[in-house]
Amino acid sequence: MPSRKNVQNTRISSRQIRELHGALIDIVILMNRPQRDEEMVREAGISLDRALFPLLVGIERRGPIGIVDLAEGVGRDYTTVSRQVTKLESLGLVERRQSAADRRVNEALATAKGKAMTDKIDAARERYAAAIFETWEAHDIDEFVRLMRKFADAANKGPEGSSAS
Repeated sequence: MPSRKNVQNTRISSRQIRELHGALIDIVILMNRPQRDEEMVREAGISLDRALFPLLVGIERRGPIGIVDLAEGVGRDYTTVSRQVTKLESLGLVERRQSAADRRVNEALATAKGKAMTDKIDAARERYAAAIFETWEAHDIDEFVRLMRKFADAANKGPEGSSAS
């Protein structure tokens, strides 16, 4: 039986869990809408297939990243992601290399051209966020960002320090 001596005595009700889960589902649905990616690409003033958009951003944020890990992160098949990374490579936005830690692993990382493109995406994202948070108080935004990071870190760690989704 697992030890609970390190577990904090924090309580969250079933109603709160359902409400949190519902909010997360709403956010995931919003983030996964192809139209949202198309809008972001347009707003950024770049030319990039919307299927490649989340891959480029993921590579730039988490790279160098193995193709298998990237595929798992975006919920796509490894072979599909590998072909799409090849397309990003042909556009000069990413490069592939063997992992220094494990030569069997192919990693992708953003090139300077890819980073310049994600910088434009970041600027577009900042404009969207400015509109969303326009009526929020600065301390509420600070607290929201802090708590989202805390939640993401705890969710990635999972109960008792294990990986969980």
